[in-house]
Amino acid sequence: MVNPAIMHKFILFDIDQTLIESGGGGLSAMTKAFEEITGISNGFNGISYAGKTDPQIMREALTAHGLSANGNILNQLVEVYLRYFPQEMATRGGRIKPGVTELVERIHHRRDRHLGLLTGNVEKGARIKLGHFSLNKFFSLGAFGSDSEDRNLLLPIAVERFRQRTGMPATYRDCIVIGDTPRDVECARVHGTPCIGVATGSSSLSDLKAAEADLVVEDLTDTEAILEWIASI
Repeated sequence: MVNPAIMHKFILFDIDQTLIESGGGGLSAMTKAFEEITGISNGFNGISYAGKTDPQIMREALTAHGLSANGNILNQLVEVYLRYFPQEMATRGGRIKPGVTELVERIHHRRDRHLGLLTGNVEKGARIKLGHFSLNKFFSLGAFGSDSEDRNLLLPIAVERFRQRTGMPATYRDCIVIGDTPRDVECARVHGTPCIGVATGSSSLSDLKAAEADLVVEDLTDTEAILEWIASI
């Protein structure tokens, strides 16, 4: 049980382009799933996916090809995607983003800091990605694209799970969201939650500043500065 007398922080990380990059394994698996279900090859060409949830990306692809997302088709796409994904991940490799390992380990070893995930990946896909890099051990809870298609609804889900796990009456101000896109920033700001924007994906420093991230960094390599900023919030 968490000691409520200590000033605790719940630090929620996005996955893709924030913690890791999958080498295109996710998109490849999703593309294969889309072709198997719909018969359409390269079904995600022209679809922007940065900061979106997996179901949202799949829905947009279906709509772009004049197909209905009603019924069970989204569930079918996710199921087949997850069947293809482990092999695609193993083949393409990817890498952990700079500074991630040290930062996550430092946070993990503090009693007053708690790690979580806030990601558009469906949970099983997220676990496949993090498992490839032996990162699952740091992230026992969070919120996922399988919880809601709307990313802005994920933070309340993560906070409620944290409350249930720890018995701590955490508020949105006790959280910090770390992500690489303006969508990550938005999902924090709509709840009044501090946010770190990290320019390790397709969004630039200026993009993240324009989205009004509270702190913007090139990457996560300056561990001490990031930990000091977290302590100051």
